[in-house]
Amino acid sequence: MNRKILVTSALPYANGPIHLGHLVEYVQTDIWVRFQKLQGNQVFYFCADDTHGTPIMIAARNRGITPEQLVNQIRKEHFEDLTAFQVEFDNFYSTNTPENRALSEEIYLKAKEKGHIHKKSLNQLFCTHDDMFLPDRFVRGTCPKCGALDQYGDSCEVCSSTYRPEELKDSRCSICGNPPVEKESEHIFFQLADFQKFLEDWLKTPNRVDEGVRKKMHEWIDQGLRHWDISRDGPYFGFAIPGETNKFFYVWLDAPIGYMASSLNFFRKTGQDELFDAFWRSEENEVYHFIGKDIVYFHTLFWPALLNAGDFRTPTSVFVHGFLTVNGEKMSKSRGTFVRASTYLKHMDPECLRYFYATRLGAALDDLDLNTEDFVQRYNSDVVGNIANLFSRLVSGIASKLDFRLSSELSTEGKKLFDRVAGKKQSIIDFYENRQYARAIREIQSLSDEVNRFITEKEPWKQIKGDAEAARQTVTDAINAGMALALYLKPVLPVLAGGVEELLALENPLRFDSDLEPLPAQHVIRAYRHLAGRIETSAFDAMFDEERIAADGAGQTGASKKAGGGKQAQKSGAGEKSDGPGRKGKENKEASAKSTAAGKGMEDQSPDGIITIDELNRVELRVGQINSAEFIEGADRLLRIQLDVGEEKPRNVIAGIRSAYAPEDLKDLKVVCVSNLKPRKMKFGTSEAMLLATGKDDTLTLFTPHRSALPGDRLG
Repeated sequence: MNRKILVTSALPYANGPIHLGHLVEYVQTDIWVRFQKLQGNQVFYFCADDTHGTPIMIAARNRGITPEQLVNQIRKEHFEDLTAFQVEFDNFYSTNTPENRALSEEIYLKAKEKGHIHKKSLNQLFCTHDDMFLPDRFVRGTCPKCGALDQYGDSCEVCSSTYRPEELKDSRCSICGNPPVEKESEHIFFQLADFQKFLEDWLKTPNRVDEGVRKKMHEWIDQGLRHWDISRDGPYFGFAIPGETNKFFYVWLDAPIGYMASSLNFFRKTGQDELFDAFWRSEENEVYHFIGKDIVYFHTLFWPALLNAGDFRTPTSVFVHGFLTVNGEKMSKSRGTFVRASTYLKHMDPECLRYFYATRLGAALDDLDLNTEDFVQRYNSDVVGNIANLFSRLVSGIASKLDFRLSSELSTEGKKLFDRVAGKKQSIIDFYENRQYARAIREIQSLSDEVNRFITEKEPWKQIKGDAEAARQTVTDAINAGMALALYLKPVLPVLAGGVEELLALENPLRFDSDLEPLPAQHVIRAYRHLAGRIETSAFDAMFDEERIAADGAGQTGASKKAGGGKQAQKSGAGEKSDGPGRKGKENKEASAKSTAAGKGMEDQSPDGIITIDELNRVELRVGQINSAEFIEGADRLLRIQLDVGEEKPRNVIAGIRSAYAPEDLKDLKVVCVSNLKPRKMKFGTSEAMLLATGKDDTLTLFTPHRSALPGDRLG
C-alpha cells in the first residue's frame, strides 16, 4: 500500500536572498521528495517564507515600503531562485496569511485553556535611542553559558543554548550599537516545562531524530526546560495576540505553524480539505521536517510541545543536516564565498550543485564542504565523463550510423550486465530512503564504471567499420544498462534523466515502482541531444569576484545576522558556521601536542606544516584493487580487506570504512593506498597499508583512480 507523506523544509526568512547554504537543505529535501514520488507514494512538499518580526519592519522602513510589500517581493524572489534549482514545492506560501493567523490563534487559545500559558512582568531591554523594546535578535552580546562573543539575544550559535536577552553579557542594540537599558513589561509565557514527560516519551520513538540530536535533546531536558516567552511588544510586524493590547506573537511561535498553513492553503484550493486533518490530526500518515542543526531546539522541543498543546499530531521524524563551508572555511562575504543563488545561476548549471551536494550528503549531522576543485572534478568525471559521455559516444558515434535502431534482444554478456546494474535497484532505493545520498552516488558511479568498461572492451567504434550488427548489439547492451543508471540518478538530476528518457524515446517515464525491463526489440531511439557539459573552476572564481564586489559596494553590512538581515540563515539552518571563541587556537594547540608526542623525526618539521619534496617522495601512493572485504566481529567501524597492490600476494588491510561501505560493494574496486607504511599490529590483526579517503561516517568516500590504472601503479 502506497504511503501518504507530507514533507517540509525550514522557512527562509523574508529579508534577504537565498544563498548556497540554504540550498543544501532544499536540494536535500527535494531529492527525497522526488525519490518518494518515483516510488509511487503520495507526497506533498510544503514551504513558505517566514515573514514576521522587527527585522522585516526595519528593512521595509529603510526601503521606504510597507512590510507587506517587502515580504511579497522577497517571496517572489525566493520562489524563482528555488525553482531554478529544480526544487518542486506543491505550495510555497507565506506566514503572513489568514490561515497562519487562524492556526496560531487556535493553538495559543487551546494552550491557554489547558493552563499552559501565564503572564509575568519582567525587565526587558529597551533602546532609548530608537525608542523601542529590543527583540531577541536585535541584541548582540556575549553568551552567558559558553562565553562566545557576538551572539544573538535568544540563542547561541556556538553551544546552542537558549536564554533571555537580559542574560547576555556586554549587550548592545544591533540597530544603533548603543547599550540598552532595562524597562519593565508584561510578557506571556508558554510553560514548556509542563511537557517534559511528553517530550521524553516522544523521543523514545525509533527514528524520531538522529542519535546525535537525541543525545543533545536529553541534555537540554536534563538541564530543566524553561518557560518560553512567546510575546513581543509593539511596534512589531506580526500577529496580535488575542485579548491583549499591543502584544504580538513571537516569530518563532507562528513560523513553524507556517508548515501547517501552507498545507491548509494547498488542500483548500485543490479541493482536498480532508487531507489537512488526515495529516495534522491523525498519526495514520507521515510528516517529516528537514532542518539545519542550528534550529534543532525550536523544532524538537518547542514545536512538538506546541502541537501537543493544540491537539495536533507531532512529526514522524525531524531530519537534521549540518552547515555548508566553502573550501574548508565558513561562508564569507569578504572572500566572496557567500554566494547567492541568483549569482550562481549566472555562471553554472543548477544540476552541477545538486549533484555535488548529493555526493556529500548523508543521514548524519556532518558539515558539508564545497571544495571548488573537487566539485569541478567530480562533476566532470562522474556526470560528463561517465554518464553523458556514455550516451554521447553510443548514440552520436555509433547508433546514428545504424538508423538509431537497436537489436532484437540483449546478448548473453549484455543480459549479465543489465542484470548486474538492475539488480542494484533495491540498494539504491534503500540509500535514498535513508537519505544516504553519498552512498547512492558511489554505487551508481561504480555501476557506470562497469558499463563504460564494457563499452571500452567491445570497442563499437571499431566494430562499426567491419561488423555493423556487432556494433548495434554493443549499443543495445550498453544503452539498456545506461537507462537503469538514468533512473538511479533521476531524484538528483531530473533534467539530465529527462533528457535520457527523451533520447531513448521511452513510452513511460522511468520510475522506481516499475520493473526495470530492457527496451523493446528493434526499438528506435532518437538523435543525441546535449545532456551535460564540462565546467571549469573559473566559473567559481567569477562567482566569488561578483559577490566580493557586491559586498564591497554594500559596505559589508553583515547580512548573515538577523539584525542586519540574517534570521534567514538562522531559520534555514544553512547559514554561516561560527567557530566560536578560541576554537582555532584550541585546535592548533592539540595539533602541536600530537606533533610533539610523535617523537623523533618531527623536530625539523616546518612550523607551518610545509614539507620538502624529499619528504613527499618518501610516501608511496599506489593503486590497489580490493579482492575481498569482510566484517570484523566485535569491531563496528572496521572491515578486513585483501588488497592487490601488484605484488605476489595481496596485503591485509584493516580499514575504518564500515559506516560507508558494505563488503559486497568493495569487491574489485580500485583504490589509492599508502603502500610503504610500516605494518601496524592492531587488536584484530596486522594492517599492511592505508586506504586514502575523504569525509567521515556515512559520507566517507574512498579515493579511486582512473579506470585504466592497474594494481601497483604508483601515483606522482
